[in-house]
Amino acid sequence: MVLVGWLALTFAAAATGVFVSSGGWYASLAKPAWNPPSWLFGPVWTLLYAMMAVAAWLVWREGGWKAQRRTLSLYLMQWALNALWTPLFFGLQRPGLAFAEIITLDAAVLGTFMAFWRVRRAAGLLLVPYTFWVAFATVLNITIWRLNA
Repeated sequence: MVLVGWLALTFAAAATGVFVSSGGWYASLAKPAWNPPSWLFGPVWTLLYAMMAVAAWLVWREGGWKAQRRTLSLYLMQWALNALWTPLFFGLQRPGLAFAEIITLDAAVLGTFMAFWRVRRAAGLLLVPYTFWVAFATVLNITIWRLNA
């Protein structure tokens, strides 16, 4: 049952997209040739959020909140930063501000990966794709910002 809670919490980050409408703004932006097709983002994030939730659950299983308060708090911080990026980029249509925020997210994700790895290697390994995807999103974010400045 705790795993369901981690899944619900983690997938709630995607809910920020429900409240954001970029209209035709994103479609109108200049993007690099290596920009992934729009249909890819949904499946990728679904898989990443599921892996993140399982990783958090594995850490939680190593003593719960009492034993893992710092590690799980780091997870929640990166989760909040993840949820914030969509409204900044798409809602406010501010790729520069979103880039500043995603740099902070990169650091938080890397810190979470390292903390999870120390608690349980399987949890750390589950965050590897997320870590690389956020790094890729960072490069994509700055590239789109520069192409449209």
